[in-house]
Order: sequence, then structure tokens, then C-alpha cells
Amino acid sequence: MTEHQVINPLSVGVDYEALAGRFRPIFSRIAAGAVAREQSRSLPYEAILWLKEAGFGAVRVPVEYGGGGASLPQLFQLLIELAEADSNVPQALRGHFAFAEDRLNAAPGPARDLWFKRFVEGDIVGCAWTEIGSVAIGDVITQVSPNGDKWRLNGEKFYSTGSIFSDWIDVYARRSDTGGDVIAAVRARQPGIVQNDDWDGFGQRTTGSGTAHFADAEVEAENLIDFATRFKYQTAFYQLVLLATLAGIGRAALRDVAHQVRNRKRIYSHGNAPRVSEDAQVQQVVGEISALVYAAEASAVRAAEPAQQAYLARFAGNDEAERAANVAAEIQSATAQVVVTELIQRATSELFNALGASDIRQGKALDRHWRNARTVSSHNPVIYKARIVGDWAINGSEPPFVWQIGNGPERQ
Repeated sequence: MTEHQVINPLSVGVDYEALAGRFRPIFSRIAAGAVAREQSRSLPYEAILWLKEAGFGAVRVPVEYGGGGASLPQLFQLLIELAEADSNVPQALRGHFAFAEDRLNAAPGPARDLWFKRFVEGDIVGCAWTEIGSVAIGDVITQVSPNGDKWRLNGEKFYSTGSIFSDWIDVYARRSDTGGDVIAAVRARQPGIVQNDDWDGFGQRTTGSGTAHFADAEVEAENLIDFATRFKYQTAFYQLVLLATLAGIGRAALRDVAHQVRNRKRIYSHGNAPRVSEDAQVQQVVGEISALVYAAEASAVRAAEPAQQAYLARFAGNDEAERAANVAAEIQSATAQVVVTELIQRATSELFNALGASDIRQGKALDRHWRNARTVSSHNPVIYKARIVGDWAINGSEPPFVWQIGNGPERQ
């Protein structure tokens, strides 16, 4: 072991089966309640707690600090398995793993060590970045203001995914004194924060993606982080979580359609066999769904490899190699997004071709797979990602590493 590794151990990967084996019993418990949560729109507080207690939030923390030491491809493979159990849960943890990744990319020292300790002890971080309403693109209304040796946070965020389950919230804000953009890591359980479960989308309904209100919420000075230091492959990382979620939705759809076909007793007079499970045309539909899901999962895991290289390059001391790795992470996550989005939306629709009218009943909740896939696919519009990939292929134009959403200029 080199001196560099002793000072700054990295998460380069562990035995995947051993790592996944720790969590698969929990994934099974989560899966057992997924349909009931969907039908009653019950938030997965218990599921998140099981994962916290098992150390799932620390799987990327280096082994030397008590974490799982997983590589990024291994993390996203785990999230695929979790999404197969309940696709809402990995999306609810998206902000946590992004903030943890930022701390993994931070300079070694006591501040980073403290966050690693928190993750290992089970702390979970939510996110609150997006503002809606009258905010103009590029503007940030949420502000942090100095208050003695601490700061006060004021503002409102929507799409606060996972924050309602969390111990901390990763808030994108602007300093009132300098106008600089920052990340405020704020303790979630305090009087100045009110969170609402008011997400009303037709899919991913239990991710805790509601409104967060901040009124003089207290932020410790050491938890105010300059946004310019944010890890460079962050947009790729956020997209990779969604790709893993999509691949997991596909696996769940395949599992459910195979189960329904296997156990279906009613047949059509113009079918091809005395049992649906033996009908060649139905077998073909399920086989095609299996191939779609296989390709989506392979793409999602493959797309995570450049992000791992970008993480390693962060500490390798070669700026040009790090830049190239960050470009590759962004381009390959965007490329995978273009194809995985289409594959899983198709798979979650095609499953009904292998079934009958009775399988669209609400009690089976098979529609949730398409609704969830369509909802996840609506993040980070795929048409723009396809253009970015094309511009790179044709002109070598670097992709944007940070982008925002807000109101455009009014028409004259």
C-alpha cells in the first residue's frame, strides 16, 4: 500500500456478491410491501429505516472508514436490485448518494472524515435544489445569511426528493453577502424546516418529492460548501441513479409478467396452446421483454464505469486525464439515457400483450411499472441529451456539466 493510499483510501470495489448478500433480504422485505404502498400511497419510511440500519447509505464509503467500499458500477448494480423491489426507494436516496459522492471527492481531512462517520452511523441526506414559480433561469431565490458564527437559511424548494426521510438536506442556495452559490448541508430535524408530501405525479408517487420550506433554518459554518467545488461528474451521477431505477423497473416488470403468464389459467380459443405458459406467441413477448431489460441493465452498469474513472482521476494529479474522464462520464451516461429510456418504456408497455383484460385491474398494479418508468424518464429531457451526444460525436463539443431550469425571458 502506497503512502497516497494510506492517507486517502479510495473505494475501488469489493466482492459484489458478498456486498449484495448483506442487503438482499432487506430488498425482499421491501418488495413484499411495494404494491400495498403503491395502492395506499404510503411513504416507505420503514423501508428507508431498514436500509439505514443495515448501512446501505455507506456502501460507497471506503472500507478503511467502516463503509462498504463499493465502486460506482457496484453501487448502481445495487440500486438496480433495490429498484426491482420498489423503484421509489432508490430515487428517494438519489440525493443522499450524490452528496456522499461529493464528500468522497472532497479533500482528505477532518471535515470529510466526519461525514464518513455520519454515513457509517446511518445518517441519510436528502436534496432540495429546484425552485418553481417566478424564479428566472439561472437565479436562486433561496438564501443563506450570516448570523454570528452560524448561518440562516430561507427559501422554498420543490422536488425535495427523499428529504422527508432524511437526517440532513443538501440545499442549493445563494449567499446574501457575496452572491456566491453554495450547498448548505442543513440538519433536517429543526423548527425552521417544514416538509410537505405534496408530490402529485402519476408515477413514483412515494419518493417523498414534495415542497420544503426553510425559515431561518440554522446551518453550521462548516456545512456551507462552495458550489464551485462540487464534484465534476455530478450530472452524470444523478442520471446514473435514474438509469439504475429504470433498469430495476424493467426487472420488476419482467418478474411480474413471467409470474402472471406462468399462473394464468384462462386461455383464448384462438390461442396456440392449452396453457398460456406454453403459447409460443406469449413466450415470444416475454422473451422480447427479457431482452429489452437485459440491454437496459447492461447499458446502465456500463455507463457507470467512466464515472468511477472520474472519481479515481480526481486524486491522480493529472488535470487533463481528469477532464477527459469527466467528459466520458457525462457523454456515456447521456448515451445510455437515450436508449434505456426507450427500452424500459417499451418493456413496461409490451408486458400487457402477454396478458389479458383481467391483468389491468388495479389490484395487480401492473400499470405502475409504465407510470414509474415514464415519470423517471421525464427528468433531464432525453431530447437534449441526444443532441449533446450528437454534438460531441460530430464536433467534439464538451457537454454541460451543470445546468439549471427556470423561467425564460418574457415575450415582447
